[in-house]
Parts: sequence; C-alpha cells; structure tokens
Amino acid sequence: MSRMHRSPAVRSPRAVSALLVALTATAALAGCASESPAPSGSPSSAPTATTGAPSESPTPTPSETPTPFAADCDTLITPEQIYAFNPNFGLQDGFEPTSADVTATVDAGGTACGWLNQTSGDPIQLGVATPTPSVLESARNQAASSSNAVPTYGTPPAVEGYFRQSGNTGEAQIFTESGYWVVIESSALFEPGDAQQLVEAVLSNLPA
Repeated sequence: MSRMHRSPAVRSPRAVSALLVALTATAALAGCASESPAPSGSPSSAPTATTGAPSESPTPTPSETPTPFAADCDTLITPEQIYAFNPNFGLQDGFEPTSADVTATVDAGGTACGWLNQTSGDPIQLGVATPTPSVLESARNQAASSSNAVPTYGTPPAVEGYFRQSGNTGEAQIFTESGYWVVIESSALFEPGDAQQLVEAVLSNLPA
C-alpha cells in the first residue's frame, strides 16, 4: 500500500504579514539592547556658555600731586603785624607744631610758624598750605562739621572761615577759593574776634 505525501502547507498572506512584523520588532529590540547607555553623572563634553561680556577694570584716577608751599614766617605775619596784635609775642626759633591741624598743613606740603608770648608763654601756631583739591575739600568739610562759620573772616566762596573753642585753645581755619588752607591756633584765642586781626594779616600777605 503506497504512502501518500503531503504537500507543504501554504501560508496565508495574513500569516506572512504577522511573521514579518514579529521579526522586525525582534530585530529592533536587539539593536536597542546592543547600544550601551552613557554612564550617569559623566561630564558633558559641550562647552559651558558664558553670559555677558567680560568685565573691564575701572580706569584708575590719576593721583593728585600737592603743590608745596614754603614761605618765611616773617612774611606770613610781619613783625609789625604781630606787634600790633600783641607786643609780647615774638617769633619762636626751631618751632615744631603740636596742633593736629597745623601739623596736617605741614603733611600737605605747607609751612608752619610759631610765636611765643614772652610773658605768659602762650603760643600762636600758624599753618599754611596749598593742598590737593581732595585734601582741601576734606579739611573744609571737617572744619564745617566741627566748627562755627565766621562771616567776618571773608565772603564765600572767595574766603570761608571757621572758628572753634576746645578747652583753653581757640582755632581759626580759613579756606580760600585760590586753594589756600590756613590754620591759626592759640590759647590766646577765646572767640572768633580774637583771631580776626591775625586772619587779616595772613590773608593780606599770601601770594596771589
């Protein structure tokens, strides 16, 4: 009895289509699995963007140079003028200022002078300087905040005058529009009017 051979089964188009879809999905999964994920936390190779333009250094302000002021004491207050103020006062040789503000005028390139009362020993200390504008303005502001304005010393802005009494010492400060800083300090000065004659003497003798 002869065997009957079966012919291979013929797949329907729908089955073939489903098989192709399955094979495609499998290949896609295999491709994804072969890619190694980037390790987490690895530094980025992309350059970091900067915001804004680079800062520029400020242009330095040119330093101010003070103008030294030197003068003979006998020309700032003449012997005749000091005698008219009080005949007991005479010019003190080898004078060294003890007044803080007179010393400041020396530090600003100025000149300091001293007269001594031959009877009482009371000194008169004088300082005159032509400091830099910033130093002059700082000294003026300090005088204005710690002293009383004295209109009789001069008319602003040509001349600004101040006076203060501290303990047994009186101090007059004068600032001129032309750049002079004048300090007169003495235990012989009790009120603004006491320094009036000395202020006028110094201002009249200053070079223009």
